[in-house]
Amino acid sequence: MKKSVLTVTFLGVAITLMAASCANKPKAAAAPAAEATEVAVDGELAPDFELPNLQGSTTKLSSLRGKYVVLDFWGSWCVWCIRGIPKMKEAYTKYKDKMEILGVDCRDTEEKWRAAVDEHQLPWLQVRCPDEQLQTIASQYSIEGFPTKVIIDPDSKLVRTVVGEDPAFYTFLDELFK
Repeated sequence: MKKSVLTVTFLGVAITLMAASCANKPKAAAAPAAEATEVAVDGELAPDFELPNLQGSTTKLSSLRGKYVVLDFWGSWCVWCIRGIPKMKEAYTKYKDKMEILGVDCRDTEEKWRAAVDEHQLPWLQVRCPDEQLQTIASQYSIEGFPTKVIIDPDSKLVRTVVGEDPAFYTFLDELFK
């Protein structure tokens, strides 16, 4: 009996630690009230940003207006982000005529980001969020952990945010695009 309790306790701790490994815990920074960042909520316009892409230029979120967009905040260091790639590839293949995925890499060096995109053969658009922009964008989109997927409608309004690798995200896409 003691062995079962210890095993269950150990498994609980292990799962908690794995989940925490992808948690976003930005360093607290004292900022004047004038520099406070507004947080977007479903139904509001998605905050625009411009980030470096794989081609050496930049991609602006607003340039994708007119189509549904899924922002996929991820990192090569995040176990759940990597585990979710096959499901994201399936969704992309199924709905690429109705939506665009914009992978937003966070907390990687440029070299690690490029290597991960190449290694996992990610077919959708990719940008990298430099550390100096991460806190602002994470605040605007209420990023609490990785992966976080944000669905934006063709008019640039926020539709849904899903934190973690949750099957409900793919179910929502199926309902949205049926």
